[in-house]
Amino acid sequence: MKFDIDGFRRWQQKSITLLGMSGVGKTHLSALLRRHHWFHYSGDYRIGTRYLDEPILDLIKQQAMQVPFLRELLRRDWIYIRNNIKVQDLGPVLSFVGKPGDPERDGVPLDEFRRRQALYRQAEIAAMRDVPAFIRKAREIYGYQHFVNDVGGSLCELEAPDVIELLARHTLILYIQVTDQEEEQKLIERAQSDPKPLYFRPAFLDRQLADYLQERGLEYAAEMDPDDFIRWIFPRLFRARIPRYEAIAGPHGYSVTSREVAQVRDEQDFLQLVEQAIGRQDEAA
Repeated sequence: MKFDIDGFRRWQQKSITLLGMSGVGKTHLSALLRRHHWFHYSGDYRIGTRYLDEPILDLIKQQAMQVPFLRELLRRDWIYIRNNIKVQDLGPVLSFVGKPGDPERDGVPLDEFRRRQALYRQAEIAAMRDVPAFIRKAREIYGYQHFVNDVGGSLCELEAPDVIELLARHTLILYIQVTDQEEEQKLIERAQSDPKPLYFRPAFLDRQLADYLQERGLEYAAEMDPDDFIRWIFPRLFRARIPRYEAIAGPHGYSVTSREVAQVRDEQDFLQLVEQAIGRQDEAA
């Protein structure tokens, strides 16, 4: 959705999608707005609890069946396994996505990694298509006036233009960008200090795998140290995503900086920041 500042102020039931890399402040803003009675829709939570719930459980059961004691309990239905995913703790989703590399170092074989990546992409697309229904539910069932859509950093990687158009029709898209080298370096260092599973476009992954193997003198992906690969690829992924975010925010939304987001202390600060973003774009036009 596009507004002038007065139109945004008159918008009685606001619905905003937060776009950007993990670590730029999307979940910080969402948690803050939740305290001010906004409905917080977490795309990753929806993915884990609805669209990847069964594949995650299948993976856990597959591992459990390798333990004779647990295998017998599962076969006899004497125990059951379930996910305990939280908005602030998406551990089962991250464990399912995994990191490619040496299985002896908790890596996932490349073919299996690609399969999980494809499932994650399908799940994220489905979760984003649920946004209009959850905007309605938030208001009609739960009584929330405003709605914030906290999307994963990989939204720009999905290559699903219909999803972006859907979000643009039902929400104001706010891109949180990293605009200076100091902030960029902090984000990269945080990601590299605790390397987490990531989603990659297949073509991007293929190119980077070839470069990594050549640079490290390895022949096969199964020889890779999974954490080392994630640390190596993250800066490249970060920079590859920037033009993709900008291609969404330019025609469909507005941009703010991670430094500006860090200064937001309450709902009023946030609304003023959105107005500033609208004003900047109007002036540029």
